[in-house]
Amino acid sequence: MIARMALATLAAVLASSAGLAVRAAHAERLIVSVSNQRVTVTPNYSGEELVLFGSVEKDASTPATRAEYDLVVTVSGPPADMVTRRKERRFGIWLNTDYRQFVKVPTYLALFSNRPFDAIASPDVQRRQQLGLKNVLLTQRVGLDYADVVPNDAFRSAFVRLRSERGLYREQTSAVTFLTPTLFRTGIPLPANVPIGTYGVEIKLFSAGALVTQTETSFDIVKVGFEQFVATTARQDGLVYGLVTAFMALMTGWMASIVFRKD
Repeated sequence: MIARMALATLAAVLASSAGLAVRAAHAERLIVSVSNQRVTVTPNYSGEELVLFGSVEKDASTPATRAEYDLVVTVSGPPADMVTRRKERRFGIWLNTDYRQFVKVPTYLALFSNRPFDAIASPDVQRRQQLGLKNVLLTQRVGLDYADVVPNDAFRSAFVRLRSERGLYREQTSAVTFLTPTLFRTGIPLPANVPIGTYGVEIKLFSAGALVTQTETSFDIVKVGFEQFVATTARQDGLVYGLVTAFMALMTGWMASIVFRKD
């Protein structure tokens, strides 16, 4: 009987400790919003910039000594499989000699913070929380295995560089602005070639090098008008899409022959 009472008491103490830990972990709460939840892509779309803004809400359990915060925002587009190829010049011709497949990686990836990641957290925390492009997991297929590799891997470096040159991967360590000690904002640039789909936004709040809390939101990028019709048809009815494409090619050729016909 005494043993059972001791076990019950221990369980109650552990449950109480767990409850305190949960309350302490949620001493702050992030309230965020995106300026536009649905971005429409039209034939003349040339890109735009969304604005993410929010605030840090404190409660009675927030330590009085906690006054300064750091914020990291990660925006990731719909995942897809992509390939990076290595070209070498042989016999005067550039040939694809090797390649690496990246599996289910973000088609768009942006990381924003209020100061450099090295100043926000230790290298271990950066790796664990995937702060910075060099720490984001980019799964590759290496032979029969699937794994992420070291940041200076030639294929990984080339993949990140090529996506960055197109404006689809970016890292800015001064993009988040604290308007007040608890009110913040940042811009999310979307280039003209931005992929269509749902974008996830992850916001992480740090203090003294440790993760305090985090939250998530999202927005959608959709095509409208004729482009939406073409995309939907290509996805849902390949035969109709192929016939329409072939007909348009024939009509274009016929019209070109009339315009440039020599009498």
